[in-house]
Amino acid sequence: STGGQGARRDEGRRREGAVRMVRRSRSRKLQKLTGLCRREEGLRVKRSCPSCGPSEPGGEEKKGRGNPVSVLLFPPELVEHIISFLPVRDVVALGQTCHYFHQVCDAEGVWRRICHRLSPRLREQGSGVRPWKRAAILNYTKGLYFQAFGGRRRCLSKSVAPQLAHGYRRFLPTKDHVFILDYAGTLFFLKNALVSSTLGQIQWKRACRYVVLCRGAKDFASDPRCDTVYRKYLYVLATREQPGVVGTTSSRACDCVEVYLQSSGQRVFKMTFHHSMSFKQIVLVGQETQRALLLLTEEGKIYSLVVNETQLDQPRSYTVQLALRKVSRCLPHLRVACMASNQSSTLYITDQGGVYFEVHTPGVYRDLFGTLQAFDPLDQQMPLALSLPAKILFCALGYNHLGLVDEFGRIFMQGNNRYGQLGTGDKMDRGEPTQVHYLQRPIALWCGLNHSLVLSQGSDFSKELLGCGCGAGGRLPGWPKGSASFVKLHIKVPLCACSLCSTRECLYMLSSHDIEHHPAYRDLPASKAVGTPEPSLGAGAPQDPGGVAWACEEYLSQIHNCPTLQDRMEKMKEIVGWMPLMAAQKDFFWEALDMLQRAAGGAGQGPPPPES
Repeated sequence: STGGQGARRDEGRRREGAVRMVRRSRSRKLQKLTGLCRREEGLRVKRSCPSCGPSEPGGEEKKGRGNPVSVLLFPPELVEHIISFLPVRDVVALGQTCHYFHQVCDAEGVWRRICHRLSPRLREQGSGVRPWKRAAILNYTKGLYFQAFGGRRRCLSKSVAPQLAHGYRRFLPTKDHVFILDYAGTLFFLKNALVSSTLGQIQWKRACRYVVLCRGAKDFASDPRCDTVYRKYLYVLATREQPGVVGTTSSRACDCVEVYLQSSGQRVFKMTFHHSMSFKQIVLVGQETQRALLLLTEEGKIYSLVVNETQLDQPRSYTVQLALRKVSRCLPHLRVACMASNQSSTLYITDQGGVYFEVHTPGVYRDLFGTLQAFDPLDQQMPLALSLPAKILFCALGYNHLGLVDEFGRIFMQGNNRYGQLGTGDKMDRGEPTQVHYLQRPIALWCGLNHSLVLSQGSDFSKELLGCGCGAGGRLPGWPKGSASFVKLHIKVPLCACSLCSTRECLYMLSSHDIEHHPAYRDLPASKAVGTPEPSLGAGAPQDPGGVAWACEEYLSQIHNCPTLQDRMEKMKEIVGWMPLMAAQKDFFWEALDMLQRAAGGAGQGPPPPES
């Protein structure tokens, strides 16, 4: 037994010796390939920029520190593989450290691996057609946030995030649920449901479960009124494969409109168009019994058809007539880029930035334009052109007021201002577009029944939400009495918020960052920065919201330099003429100044000012 134990002991020693020899061999090979030095404190890696030389003069290393190693010695594939395991935020931050890491972190291989980790579905679909970096950031930043106006908890919550969604492009809340369209054309149905809380209590939660409603969707719409109670049906513009000629196996893609019940997601109606017609946007206008569907083609033409929503749930088949809208018939040279609508009006924006209006009821026409002089009840589809100083990029249409944003980032409001929903600081209606001077370069604009919201971004890239108008029901968090000017709302805005929507019960914000799509605002020319024809005042105005404040300080300085009260009155009248006010407002200020001047009775007059 003693001899057997000795033999086993010798065999164990031989195995340990063989393992040590293998380890030494591997260590020598690793040192030979990478130049790493094995020390007691571990591996020492060079911290300076890999594209630069050594941090010390002459490249000589201090005694006892060993040889530092540059990241350039590692294979690029290995570096990309390691970086792909970092969070997206850290990858972006690492790419800002130096030129080498900027190139590595911007490589498609890194973002392809991140896409596979964030959304495995993209690998199956072969989404290499679009840049991997755009796809990864879309899926990293996607999110739907909401805050209820009522109840005890008034904090921002996040809905369930469908794992199959490729970013978020559009969303629409309905009476009971929320619908989200992603960039791959998949429409998701986010349901409200009763769920169990951590304390074991059953509670009602918004958008906590999801299902796929349909695929191949281009756009969708519902009842255009602000109250979600009226949104019973969901109209989806989609592309479907239709069988070809009888006797052949070929098929071709045709656009169609599918109608779903918002409560259950059941399809109740479908209409298919000829394969030669391709549409990109759908909006609704009118009452339930005479619901008009407006369809925008890829060529910029508007077609319309009328359906009766009260008969959609009846199982029958009938033919509807698709006709060219009057805006495309009367103005065939116009190419419409996008549309917006409410229950009784429609707004068109052309590819050149022009704006045309359709108003179908006299009450809304009076609220928007302040008169009924040009309203024709027999020809409600006649487009009306709005006079604007620059190209319009996007708009928001409420019930009886609207907002426009031009290429310089300026915001123009028009319509009814009973609750201060135009944000002009007063409650006077505006019959023509009026600029809101203290707001510029918004990310999103939304107009509701009697309030307006603006999503803006600060110089540090932080987002904030501004609102004006009626504050009843908590629709302006932090301002229950409302405001006639845009004020900052007490709500936390997600970093990548891009659009918003407000209902009677809740405020929604969609988070999604598309690196290829952002408002391309231009710098405002110096002669138009303040909105005055005087070159001496407009030329020095900065191209930001502070230009208005600078102009007001200049005006006050000029008034202060006047020696007498009468001279100050005259200078004030002159400044009122320079300011970008409506004609009625200028008349009001001039008349008020005349009254004050007459009341003064010539008191305070001094010697006439010297000629200069």
